[in-house]
Amino acid sequence: MSDTPEAIYVGSETGNPDNKLYFELKWGNRHGLIAGATGTGKTVTLQDLAEGFSNAGVPVFMADVKGDLSGLCEPSQMEDFLVKRAETIGLEDYKPQAFPVTFWDMYGKQGHPVRTTISEIGPILLARMLELNDTQEGVLNIAFRIADDEGMLLLDLKDLRALLISMAERSSEISSTIGMVSKQSIGAIQRSLLRLEDQGGDKFFGEPALDLKDLMRTDMDGKGYVNILAADELMNSPRLYATFLLWILAELFEELPEAGDSNKPKMVFFFDEAHLLFEDAPKALLQKVEQVVRLIRSKGIGIFFVTQNPADVPDTVLGQLGNRVQHALRAFTPKQQKAIKQAAETYRANPKFDVADVITELGVGEALVSTLVKKGTPSVVERALIRPPSSKLGVASASAKRMAMQADGVGEKYDVTIDRESAFEILQKKAEVVAEKAEIAEKEKPKKKSSSRQSVGEAALKSLTRAVSSSIGRSIAKQLIRGVLGGLKR
Repeated sequence: MSDTPEAIYVGSETGNPDNKLYFELKWGNRHGLIAGATGTGKTVTLQDLAEGFSNAGVPVFMADVKGDLSGLCEPSQMEDFLVKRAETIGLEDYKPQAFPVTFWDMYGKQGHPVRTTISEIGPILLARMLELNDTQEGVLNIAFRIADDEGMLLLDLKDLRALLISMAERSSEISSTIGMVSKQSIGAIQRSLLRLEDQGGDKFFGEPALDLKDLMRTDMDGKGYVNILAADELMNSPRLYATFLLWILAELFEELPEAGDSNKPKMVFFFDEAHLLFEDAPKALLQKVEQVVRLIRSKGIGIFFVTQNPADVPDTVLGQLGNRVQHALRAFTPKQQKAIKQAAETYRANPKFDVADVITELGVGEALVSTLVKKGTPSVVERALIRPPSSKLGVASASAKRMAMQADGVGEKYDVTIDRESAFEILQKKAEVVAEKAEIAEKEKPKKKSSSRQSVGEAALKSLTRAVSSSIGRSIAKQLIRGVLGGLKR
C-alpha cells in the first residue's frame, strides 16, 4: 500500500507485512528525528519521506551532504533488491516515479546560486559565522547600527569591509557617541572576513537574495518541489553550513504568518549533520534555535533533524521531536552504550522487544519507528522494514539534472549576479569628493619658491590620486586624506 492523502507510508513491521506504519501528515509540523550510524539507511528514509511530502503537495528543503539525493528527479531503476524489499513489506503498487526538484548551490556549481545579504543575515548569525568573540561581536553590532542610521545597504563583503575601514578612522567619534570601537577589534573582524572569503563564503552574500517563497512552490500537478542544497563542498566549512540553515529557519519564522491547525504542513526541512547546528554554539544562539524550533510549528513548518546519534541534539530540542525513525547504532565503548540506553528511554515501550537491545541489532534499511497519532501522542515503537524509494537511489544523471534545472522556473531570477549601489559605492564616492577638495585646496595655496624636491604633502597627494583610481584605494582614500590634511594644517 502506498501513501494516502492523509499519511505517508513509511514501512511495515519486521516479519509482519500486514502491520503497515504511516506518518500522519497533520503532525508534520511537530518535527522529527532520523538517526543512525553511517550506512544504516538514513538516506533512504529521508528520501522516502521527501517523496511522501512532495506527493501530498508539501514543498521540501534538504541539504545533500553526500551528494546522493539528486536521484529524486529521476524515476527508480527498480533494482532487484528494491523490488524484493517491496514484496517483503507487501508494497503491491510499487512503481517508479520522478519528483519536481530545484537544485541549489551556494557556490553556483551544482545548482542555482543561493544568496542573502549582509543586512538580512544580521549581526548575531554573522558573528557566529566569523567566529567572533563578545567584544568583536559588539563592534559588529555597532557597524550594523551605523549602516542603518546612515542609510547604507550592506549587501556583500566589500560593503562591510568599506564600512569597517570608515569606522576605524572615526573610532574616537563612534566610541564617544555609540559604543567602544577599537582598531584592534576591527582588524580582527577584517581577518575573519578574509578567512570566510577563502572558504568561499563571499559567494553567499549578494543579490539577488533568496526569496523564501521560491522554496515553497508546487508544480503544475500539485506536487511540492523538493529543494536540494548541494552541501558536499559546503561541509568543508561547517560553521558556514550551520549558519546558513539557521538563517533560513529564522527568516521563515519572521516572515510567515500563523498557520493554525492544518491537515498538512506548509513546508518541511531536513537538516542533515544536525549536530553542526549546535556544536560550539554560544548559549544565546542555542536559546534562539530552541525558541525557533518550538514556535515555528505554529507557522506550519516541520523540521527533521538527521544525525548519527540522538545525543547530538540538545535535550531541549530533542523533547520537541515527536516523529522518530531510529536506525542502528553501534555500542563499542561505555559512552556509546550509555547513549543507546538514553535513546531507548525516549520511546514508548513495546512489550514485544527491548528497545536498547534492538537498536544495536537492526539491519540495513531497518529501523525503530514511532510517530504521533490521535491527539498528538507518540505511538508504541515498532521494529520496521523501511519502504524502497520510488525515485532513483543515488546520483542523478547529468542530463536529468540539467533538464530539472531548465524546467524549475527560477534560473533566470538567480543565475546572474546583481551589484547595485550600497555601502561600498557610497563610501567610495565620499572618498572621491574629499580627494577632489583636497586637490583643489592644494592648487589654490600660494606658491612657494620652486624646488625640485617634492614636499611630503605633495608626495602624499600624488599617491592618494593614484590610489583613488583603484577600488581598494578608493575605500581607504578618506583615511589617507585626513592624515594629509591634518599635516597641512600644522
